Amino acid sequence: MQHHLNKVGKSYLELEDFTRVKVGDIGEKGLLEQLQRFCPPEIIGDDAAVMAIEPGQSLVVTTDVLVDEVHFSDRTTSPEDAGWRAVTANLSDLAAMGAVPLGITVGLGLRSDVLVSWVERLYQGMNECLQQYGTPIVGGDICRSPVITIAITAFGQVHPNRIIRRSAAQLGDAIVVTGVHGASRAGLELLLDPDLGQNLSQTQRIALIQAHQRPQPRLDVLPLLWEVSGESATVAGMDSSDGLADALVQICQASSVGAKIKRSHIPIPPALNNWSPPQALDWALYGGEDFELVLCLAPEPANALVQQLGNSAAVIGTITSELEVRLIDQTGKTPDQVLSLSRGFQHFS
Repeated sequence: MQHHLNKVGKSYLELEDFTRVKVGDIGEKGLLEQLQRFCPPEIIGDDAAVMAIEPGQSLVVTTDVLVDEVHFSDRTTSPEDAGWRAVTANLSDLAAMGAVPLGITVGLGLRSDVLVSWVERLYQGMNECLQQYGTPIVGGDICRSPVITIAITAFGQVHPNRIIRRSAAQLGDAIVVTGVHGASRAGLELLLDPDLGQNLSQTQRIALIQAHQRPQPRLDVLPLLWEVSGESATVAGMDSSDGLADALVQICQASSVGAKIKRSHIPIPPALNNWSPPQALDWALYGGEDFELVLCLAPEPANALVQQLGNSAAVIGTITSELEVRLIDQTGKTPDQVLSLSRGFQHFS
């Protein structure tokens, strides 16, 4: 590790306590040098990264901005978890387009009093997530900011015939969700108020908190999807990062269709059935940050995909021509409900 000089000419390793070294002590150049060890040395160092994509593939690009006290906070999220979640948000967007990740760039806005160790732990969390998918950090930038901001751009590639779009849903398609919903919101509630969920086992509590702090982008779904659907299949979809209801409505609006969703088919974490039944469905529909995929495809491959995935994947409904997304209780105990975008999280509302 190099000894960077601060404003008064001291190596920051010579400062009183290395764990208390702040970004302002080593400056932009010193911090960039520290962060380069998280990046491939053969790529980092020039003004921009150069990446090759395979012949016949399309480049897919997505960007997410995460802001302290909006998307994460020290009360609920360690620096490692903040890094992991920031990466997941981007890789999930690639998965929702059918794309395989190639690399990411990271832009950081930092206060000068942020600890260097906090930034390094943030990058450690990013790398822990990225290494699962063989994906490097290929560049980025840092600047001074009154609020900690993490801006990640992810690059992926996909064959043009396998691009998943929101606008491709067709009448009669089955609607698949790749896993449970409501777990992330439940985990957040437990972190904000540890006295909640007293009847949960320790295993259930940890699983819900893990769902919030370390969600998994569902890139694992893609090979199975193409295996069961075939090369020429049309698949519509997006991820459920802003909530299951949001994804269903967005897909239907983009495709000029509607949907009937069976209330009892929505996969909800079993732990919520005993802990908080009234909120369970609401958290599943509007809680957000579950990062599962919501896919619309022909019924036969849809059922085959669910069988292959297991782990609470389910067919929850059907695409219709009604131009609204209707939640149906087949028992008749609860009136039908029309899902909307108004109850989900939206910035500036």
